[in-house]
Amino acid sequence: MRTAAVAFILSIVCASILTPLVRRLAHRFGALDHAWSSRKIHSRPIPRLGGVAIVVAFYVPLVALLLFHSDVGRMFVAERNYVVGLFVGGLAIALLGVYDDLKGAGAGRKFLVQFAVAGFMYWIGYRVDTIANPFGLELHLGWASLPFTLLWIVGVINALNLIDGLDGLAGGVALVAVLTTFLISLQRAHPLMMLFSGALAGSILGFLFYNFNPATIFMGDTGSMFLGFILATSAIQTNQKSSTAVAVMIPGIALGLPIMDTLLAMGRRALRGRSMFQADKEHIHHRLLAQGLSHRQTVLVLYGFCVLLGAVALVLTYTNSLQSAILLVVVGALVVVALRALGYMRLDRIADSASDRRKNKALRAAARPLGPRLRQTASLDEVWIVVADAASVFGARSLRLGPVPEFVHEIEGTGTNEGEPFEFRFALPGSASTLELGWRDGRREIDRDTEIAVDLFCEHLAEALERLKSLKSSPRSATRPAPS
Repeated sequence: MRTAAVAFILSIVCASILTPLVRRLAHRFGALDHAWSSRKIHSRPIPRLGGVAIVVAFYVPLVALLLFHSDVGRMFVAERNYVVGLFVGGLAIALLGVYDDLKGAGAGRKFLVQFAVAGFMYWIGYRVDTIANPFGLELHLGWASLPFTLLWIVGVINALNLIDGLDGLAGGVALVAVLTTFLISLQRAHPLMMLFSGALAGSILGFLFYNFNPATIFMGDTGSMFLGFILATSAIQTNQKSSTAVAVMIPGIALGLPIMDTLLAMGRRALRGRSMFQADKEHIHHRLLAQGLSHRQTVLVLYGFCVLLGAVALVLTYTNSLQSAILLVVVGALVVVALRALGYMRLDRIADSASDRRKNKALRAAARPLGPRLRQTASLDEVWIVVADAASVFGARSLRLGPVPEFVHEIEGTGTNEGEPFEFRFALPGSASTLELGWRDGRREIDRDTEIAVDLFCEHLAEALERLKSLKSSPRSATRPAPS
């Protein structure tokens, strides 16, 4: 307990000192999260490498205690496989996050590394072999232990990543989960997991001083994926040898908010025909903001919900099967009521979802050729033609591309010409230019499917304009004949 407290304090100090240093470095090297996408909540560029401070603040106290505290050394030797797993696996996930924050890693590459690391953790001893059932007999996974363990680790990594949408949200959710893990480790006399949990809690808390609204730095994928990895693996180890009937359910409940938000995202994207990897504005925190809550109020409400789930997880460690079943039913009913109040799980909207799916698939099919066409353009005139065609695909009646050179175009013979005009401006990533589309079909807001399609088109458009700018400034372009 004393060693875990020392690790906690050292981690807070490290994170508090390192975070502003990382923030300055991120500004110097341009590692910023820009508000180019209409999905972004913030309105100014924010450094996004804060996860580096979390990672370093987690490991430095552990290494220092290993060097200067003999009891910690003996503990590490006694459970060296688990220590090696957390160190090697955690660093691999952190490096993946750094690469993603700096260069951008596609979904396929990230999943490949995440599953490889999860496979290494399974091989080294982090396994889920049994799923307890408070309503009946335990389920022994057998051969399914491997895929279940892989999905658990990769799923929690990405769940923390998905929920990182508001200042301090992912950090606070992770802090509640890791404190729950610490208390369960304390109850079960698991000193190694107490030590790791203490160090992780300190690194998160020190970072939250700068990340809580209004945030001056984001943790980025480096922080969110690293936190998800440590939480997923430490939860397995903390509950692995417990005889409590619902032990395997405890980490799932403690991490209930990010897991629930991820499952809801997968479900709605599948119903509406969207890509599973395409971000949207319908996460739980977006729904709360739409209810009129402020940024801070939304985060605090979700903190409170996580505390409630953490308390339920702790209570489950003291209950028998019948008591656990009753508690889970009550909590499940409350969760369903809350989700329905936010507009989720509404059976009367299934027909609308099917209609949206058909429209979205048709929109994506029509918009798909626009990117390749932009990549083949050789002049601004050719770009304008593609942009005008894109506006027609999106049902817009007018478009404006600017500011330099400014292009204004009224589109005839497309869409409807009824109702008050509605305009929406999209930022072109990495550029001062914007694309403004106008409709006269009675809409008063942009629907998310159209917004996603236009955001993707703007990425292709920005690349095309940058390419043409580079060609124009190249010495070789001066002798190149103009296209006929």
